[in-house]
Formats: sequence, C-alpha cells, structure tokens
Amino acid sequence: MLQTSYVKYIGTERTTFFSHDVKNFKPRERWQWRLSNSATPVPRGAFPFVGSIKRLGTVRALTSTTPPDLNPKLLTPREDKKANYVPVYVMLPLDVISTENQLEKPEELRIKLKTLKSADVDGVMLDVWWGIVESKGPKMYDWSAYQQLFGIIKEEGLKLQAIMSFHQCGGNIGDIIYIPIPKWVREIGMSNPDIFYTNKGGTRNEECLSLGVDNQPLFFGRTAIQMYRDYMKSFKENMKDFLDAGLISDIEVGLGPAGEMRYPSYPESQGWVYPGIGEFQCYDKYLQEDFKAAAARVGHPEWKLPGEDAGDYNDTPSCTKFFRMDGSYITEEGKFFLTWYSNKLIVHADRILDEANKVFMGCKIKLAAKVAGIHWWYFHPSHAAELTAGYYNLTDRDGYRPIARMLSRHNAILNFTCVEMQNYEHPRGAKSGPEELVQQVLSAGWREGIQVACENALSRYDRNAYNQILKNARPNGLNKIAPSKLRVFAITYLRLSDKLLEENNFSIFKNFVRKMHADLDYLPNSDKYFVPIETIARSKPEIPIEDLLEATKPEKPYPFDPEPDMPVGGDNLFDVLFVLFGKIKSIFT
Repeated sequence: MLQTSYVKYIGTERTTFFSHDVKNFKPRERWQWRLSNSATPVPRGAFPFVGSIKRLGTVRALTSTTPPDLNPKLLTPREDKKANYVPVYVMLPLDVISTENQLEKPEELRIKLKTLKSADVDGVMLDVWWGIVESKGPKMYDWSAYQQLFGIIKEEGLKLQAIMSFHQCGGNIGDIIYIPIPKWVREIGMSNPDIFYTNKGGTRNEECLSLGVDNQPLFFGRTAIQMYRDYMKSFKENMKDFLDAGLISDIEVGLGPAGEMRYPSYPESQGWVYPGIGEFQCYDKYLQEDFKAAAARVGHPEWKLPGEDAGDYNDTPSCTKFFRMDGSYITEEGKFFLTWYSNKLIVHADRILDEANKVFMGCKIKLAAKVAGIHWWYFHPSHAAELTAGYYNLTDRDGYRPIARMLSRHNAILNFTCVEMQNYEHPRGAKSGPEELVQQVLSAGWREGIQVACENALSRYDRNAYNQILKNARPNGLNKIAPSKLRVFAITYLRLSDKLLEENNFSIFKNFVRKMHADLDYLPNSDKYFVPIETIARSKPEIPIEDLLEATKPEKPYPFDPEPDMPVGGDNLFDVLFVLFGKIKSIFT
C-alpha cells in the first residue's frame, strides 16, 4: 500500500513522517496543514499526497543538517535564478548629517549617490542619530535634515535601511567623529551616573544607556524604553510619506554600543586594544541590585559579580582566574552569572523590539537587529571576548541561537558583521575564528526560521574580502533548479568614501555588486523572488526564557562551500599574490 508522506516543519527544521503518525501529534501543538510549496491552508481531514505542516506559535527546533527551504514559493525557472539576487546596500558616512543637524554638502552627496546607482547598488544604510534629532530637549524632535536627505535618496532611485541610533558615535572602531547621546540625557547622568554602563573599576561609559534603566522612570518621567519608543513614533509620523512610498526597506533598531546588541565591553575610549578580552559591564547600581536579587531567588545570596579575577580590558584569557582553562566560568556560580548577564541582554532587546513592532505595525518594512562579530578568542575554551560582550557562547553551548529565537517572534532580521574576514588575517595568538563564527551565527538564524543579513566589519577594497562576503552570502552556491539553498537577505557594505570611489577600487566593487546580483541586471523589487517584504503584523507572544534557553544546545552548522559560487575575478597581481599568500599561511597556522 502506498503511504502518504508529509514533511513536518518547526521553524525551518523539517523531518519526513507518514500519515499514520498524524494521530501522535499533541492537540496543544496547534498544527496547520499546507500543501508543499503553497501558502494555501488545507482543511483538516484533507490529506494531500505530499504536504507540510507549519506550527503556529512558539517554535521547537528539531535536529537537522538539511538546509531549510527559505523560499517555499513555486517559481518559474527564470524566477528561480532571480531568487539568487542578493541586494547590496552601502552605508553612508557617519557625518552626513552634522552635529548641528544640517545635511553636509548635499550636491556632492548626490553625485556620489548617482555613482553608486551606476553600479546598480540597491540602496544605502544610514544612522539616524538620537543625539542629533532630540538634542534640544525631551520630545523636541527636529527631523528636517533627515527629511532633506531622504528626499535626495528617493530621487536617486535608491532604497534605505534606517538605523535607530540610540548610541554615541565615537569611541569605537572606525568612529571618525563625535556625536554624543542627547545633552539633556547626559546631564541626568551627571547627578546619577548609574544610568550608564559601568565596569568593575567604576568607570562609566556614556556611549549608551545601561539596560539597567530600561524600566526606570528617570528621564523626566519616562523610562529608557519609553524614550526609544517615542523617538521611533516621531520618526514614523515625520517620515510617513517615505514609508508609504516604499523608500525604507528596513528599520534596524539600535540595542547597544555601535547600535549592536551587546554590552560595551571593549571600548577604545577606555584603552582597549585588539585582541583584549574586554571587561564585564554590569556594575551600575541597577544591575548590581538585579543580580543580587536574582542570586537570592536561587538560594545563593552569597554569590557575587566577577571582580579582579575576570581581568582587565587587554588581558588574555590564560592570565585570569575567571577565563583560564579551569577558570571560574565553568563553576556553578560562574555559569549562573553568565546566564544572568546574557539573559538580561536578550530581554533588553526583546522589549525594545516589541515596542518597535507596535510602532511600525502596518508599515511594509522589516525590523532588524545587529549582532556583533566578536571573533577573537573564539578558539579559546572560554570564548572570553564573547562572554564579556554578553554572548554566552561555548563549545558546548550555543550563545546565538537563543537570540535568533527571540528575534523570530518579531519576524526580525539578524544582521551580522565580520563576513569579509578570514582566520589567517588575524594574529595566531588571538585564537580568532571569524569564518566559523559567521557560519555558526548564520546557521542559528536559519534554523530558527528568520532572515539573516550581513555587513563587513572593516573597510576593504580587495577581491579577497569581496569573495569571502560572496561565499557567506550564498554559502551553498547558486540555486539553478529550486529555491531551497541558503542565502542571506541582503548585504550592507561599509562604507561610502572617496577611497571606495577611486577608479580601481570602484571597478572591483562594481564587479562585486554584479556577482552579488548573480550576474543579473538590477531588480527593483528583488524581495518578491525570495521572501517578499510584507506589512508588519503584531509580534507573536513573548517566548519564556526557558524556551529560549532550549536553543543553547549546540548543533553542527550548515555546511558552507569552500569557495564562492561567482568570484570577483581580475588579473590584479597584488590581489592574486594576496590570496595565494593567505592560503599558504593558513596551511601552517
């Protein structure tokens, strides 16, 4: 007898089962029948010959090494090829809007945007600085310069990724100017410095507000999250015409320093130098009180936050009691602290994204959150630099998949950095693993059924870097027969500069864009061939922290091809020798 077979989907994980298994599904799991490659629900009791079941609500992951079908639509062969087209955005200069809230050199900028458009770039990314727009006082917003800039971007036929930048510009890698958070917020910090992240030595970091004040009404009656919400509401109201016109493709919500979902554990402004392990940033009074209460709840009021045993910014793991091979991080107390520290970050991001979802509900855009590429000490057992940043990631614990699972309830994009890097480019003593880290994080996002996007961490103009980005963007190569291979949602290149536009550099960059587009001509609405951007619906119910932590069980990442599918070629001798040297060096390191 021919058995009817089905595929059970949970997130993007899938497993085949047969018709006689259906009776084993628990009623509380609430399954919905769908035909394979179809968005049409099938009535209960109607059993298709080949079908799928999609779970509604909280996801539960299955073990699978099969790449997920990220695009279940039926496409024609011609459309299949278009599904390989990865949009390319270029980040605009940090100071395109001055600290005086003026658009700098608009006509010169327009010429540069035209040059980008000539390369078929899809759009640009832009920091929308809190410290500029709301600088004059609480709820005193001035969007005029950004409205002028958005108008120019629209006129030049580019799309826009807008970053809600609730952080300071200055003090991080690549920061060339200083844009502080609003002065009236910093003045509150003068009388109450605990609103800022603090290290164990008591040094405050004014880059952004501590997550300890997320729900503290310290800012003229508002909490930090309420300030972020009101800022986003004002943005939506004042940029309505641009939102309605489809100019804005996604809103990246700032969640920490440099706009990233992390603690400011490695600030250059406080003397950090690569590859220092960084320092924990949980010593403001609000986070200290929170930890003390959390320890008491589990019956250990004697447990303390890490002290001198965790080392200083520029230490190596081996010279600290906390991070060394048999260090405190593997003790019961250490595990409790690291779980608390990383969970606070996840909850912080979840709450802000929930507010963003309510603000932008009904807009045809995507929400996004950036996760930092902390690649140094990745191959040390402690992953020390990741731990101080808030990513509790070890060989036997996945620190990124819980983040991806949290993002899944908001249908938000996970944007990850350092995709241009290769291991051999870093000092051997730093135990750096950007290639494996990228593979782990992207796989975590795909396993949780969300879209992932990428950007380079440092400015690069060489073919070697571009080819690494291409490899990570389509890690299993071009998809010529069915839309089921892995692919990132978009790539953002850092950043627009005079150096990028130099003749040789720009020629290579144009080739890179062409390969990212799978050798296709510019597609104005490329998302419809992959995952169409839809109007934002209300976020799913909050996922209990226990369910998020189920995702910490490590699994092998999806396999990535060793080489890009469509490399950026050329006969530049320097680039050829650069690649050759790198491959020889990697053999011996």
